[in-house]
Amino acid sequence: EFIGCFGLTEPDQGSDPGGMKTRARSVEGGYALSGAKMWISNSPIADVFVVWAKDDEGVIRGFVLEKGMEGLSAPKIEGKLSLRASITGEIVMDEVFVPEENLLPNVQGLKGPMGCLNNARFGISWGALGAAEACWHAARQYVLDRAQFGRPLAANQLIQKKLADMQTEISLGLQGCLQAGRLKDRDALAPELISLLKRNSCGKALDIARMARDMHGGNGISDEYPVFRHMCNLETVNTYEGTHDIHALILGRAQTGIQAFN
Repeated sequence: EFIGCFGLTEPDQGSDPGGMKTRARSVEGGYALSGAKMWISNSPIADVFVVWAKDDEGVIRGFVLEKGMEGLSAPKIEGKLSLRASITGEIVMDEVFVPEENLLPNVQGLKGPMGCLNNARFGISWGALGAAEACWHAARQYVLDRAQFGRPLAANQLIQKKLADMQTEISLGLQGCLQAGRLKDRDALAPELISLLKRNSCGKALDIARMARDMHGGNGISDEYPVFRHMCNLETVNTYEGTHDIHALILGRAQTGIQAFN
């Protein structure tokens, strides 16, 4: 079995992958790749690296690199406060020779990597709501068990409203994801709908996690309860695979026909 990773994001190019600086220079028998990728899941333990770089004509192409190639390294990123169970690192390439057969065929431009990212975004739309659901359930149980002023916290109208708001947002979000799945099965899922779902699921899930943390009071920052872990992880999920604002601009472009970014 092999572990793989996907290298698109760079130290200076996150939301603007088309501005990547990694280059694939044509040489005899293949290409010499130089540049760096950042925030790459599994790169420190990867056996196979799918890396995107610009060729001599400035066209984005995909390349398959293998662990042990001369000039290739993947240092681990330390000190993360979110998604700590995920091994994340860089991909550093210094004139790495990649044979011609390792060039991904029939893929040019951002269409290839963005197709992969859209599938990931759809999965994230579901996963973020799963984290929100865990926070909702934890908050519900906590306010039933915790008593203040001689009665359970759950007896307060404010608490019940918060639980109702959590349930509502999660239920509506799941219905949207379910409908998108049905459209995907019919090959009728527009990428803009994925942006809508990713943006909504992550933003609402983060709000729910923060609310659940607040409902836990001081105990909300303890690892005895899951809410703070989910809250920290959702900060990352709300950012990666397209930030909240970038997806807003994608939706704005779809509605107006005007591109707000290059």
